[in-house]
Amino acid sequence: MENIENIRNFCIIAHVDHGKTTLSDRLLEATGTIQKREMQDQLLDSMDLERERGITIKCHPVTMEYVHDGKKYLLNLIDTPGHVDFSYEVSRSLAACEGALLLIDAAQGVEAQTVANAHLAIAQGLEVIPVINKIDLPSAQPEQCKKQIEDVLAIPADDAILASGKSGIGINEILDAVVKRVPPPRNADYPATRALIFDCMFDAYKGVICYVRVFSGSIKAGDEILLMGGGRKTTVKEVGRFTPSMTPEESLDSGCTGYIVTNIKEVSNVRIGDTITHAANPAAEMLEGYKEVKPMVFSGIYPIDTSEYEKLKVSIGKLQLNDAALVYMPETSVALGFGFRCGFLGLLHMEIVQERLRREYDLDIISTYPSVVYRIDLTDGTQIEIDNPSRLPDPSDIAAIYEPIIKANILIPTESIGDMLALVSEKRGFCERTDTIDDTRVMLFCTLPLNEILIDFNDRLKSITRGYGSLDYEMAGYQQSKLVKLDVLINGEQIDAFASIVHADKAESKGRMLCAKLKDILPRQMFKVAIQAAIGGKIIARETIGSYRKDVTAKCYGGDITRKKKLLEKQKEGKKRMKQIGKVSIPQEAFVKVLKSNA
Repeated sequence: MENIENIRNFCIIAHVDHGKTTLSDRLLEATGTIQKREMQDQLLDSMDLERERGITIKCHPVTMEYVHDGKKYLLNLIDTPGHVDFSYEVSRSLAACEGALLLIDAAQGVEAQTVANAHLAIAQGLEVIPVINKIDLPSAQPEQCKKQIEDVLAIPADDAILASGKSGIGINEILDAVVKRVPPPRNADYPATRALIFDCMFDAYKGVICYVRVFSGSIKAGDEILLMGGGRKTTVKEVGRFTPSMTPEESLDSGCTGYIVTNIKEVSNVRIGDTITHAANPAAEMLEGYKEVKPMVFSGIYPIDTSEYEKLKVSIGKLQLNDAALVYMPETSVALGFGFRCGFLGLLHMEIVQERLRREYDLDIISTYPSVVYRIDLTDGTQIEIDNPSRLPDPSDIAAIYEPIIKANILIPTESIGDMLALVSEKRGFCERTDTIDDTRVMLFCTLPLNEILIDFNDRLKSITRGYGSLDYEMAGYQQSKLVKLDVLINGEQIDAFASIVHADKAESKGRMLCAKLKDILPRQMFKVAIQAAIGGKIIARETIGSYRKDVTAKCYGGDITRKKKLLEKQKEGKKRMKQIGKVSIPQEAFVKVLKSNA
């Protein structure tokens, strides 16, 4: 059993792309956890997607041994994502730690998410150690970073460590600081065994594997445990640590981070943030988990091949296990068949889930327009919530519609402020105040509708600021808005997959754009096809796809014109009859093209 005074639990938090994963690679090297020959870049990033994109999506735990002043210390590190969509991963990593390395890029300085993550860590009572990374870059400005740490984060600049994850500068200083400054594990003297589940994964052979931080007591193979949140009992098959691969151990003791192989086969029976305790001697109260997350963006996911519905159901269930923020429920669409309504934290989160379904589970899927949760006051005095435009009640039954709004912190170069304010205004938002960070950058505090930032806001922010802008946001409640449901009709038939909720002022331009797009994509038929965008019963945009037409007058050589007219009239009547009974079959590819170009 390890001496609890010699254990340190810490995580690395930072803005996206500030070098967390590279630094954790160097820490693994310096402590001898990984030999040089086994080393590879982004070692803790286990997913192909993470390696390709150069971003961390999941939090990754690892245990290292480090000798300081002749004493052996056990350092448990959790590498966390930096993107705003994965802030829930950060919140649960913080719940399992006593300290945090706050990484700041020496060239870019304090960014929007640096501020958000620092506040999260301070609110959890963690010891924050600022590390100024990438000091070997030609554009590095470590002195300016120190000033920002003091001015923006209110952390003493003298506490900052200068380092470079790439070249290995300052790595030993970081390890020494972790040992000296991060306190030993808390809550260890609690009388009963308690462990926090901060992540999970599913293994086809072992079943559900829980990533845990043991706060008090110990857990070993053969113990009967109780999941306090769900009330489920099970027997532990195996326990171990991450070094960084899974290494079985005799027991996981107080203060340690590791994994527990449960006997649970159903992924839905395990909840991240739950507390594990001994079934024979259960704890009186649960550990405080991380803050509960609610999905912000909803989209329908359907299999392109309808026979793969069951496979999609099982796959989403497995993904949900190690992604607490993913929620899903069955739904049907006239156009797309059977599928699921899924809730995500943001567009990147949605993109990652879809990509994982395609790669890890070999599924061909199609997704509908992203939408948010609206609150509707009905004329009978009741209030409902909808996440699917097709479920919007009849306009005559609606008293008011409320949409979710966000508080956004946007960090941009000073010269981009005019263009940025124009973008915020275009997206129906307003700027409450601006703070000057330093000579070159300002922070805008804005309020915006969540629906407006879904599609292209981040791309345009990066474009306006030439890549130097950053965004962090949190939910700020609901506000009443003038919203309408935009329907798309093809040959008079409503297509539910293309329905969306838009602001009344933008409905017409959106309708025109959608009709024009469908005209280019949909195949021609034997009769004319009308594509219409409508609000309620009012048509606001229209395009027509011309029909295929046989040249019925080809065999008429000269002669009386009336004969040709008669033939054309006969053809016209035939087309009219065909239109009445004809159905426009929209190929799957058309849905894919339209929905992809809008996602």
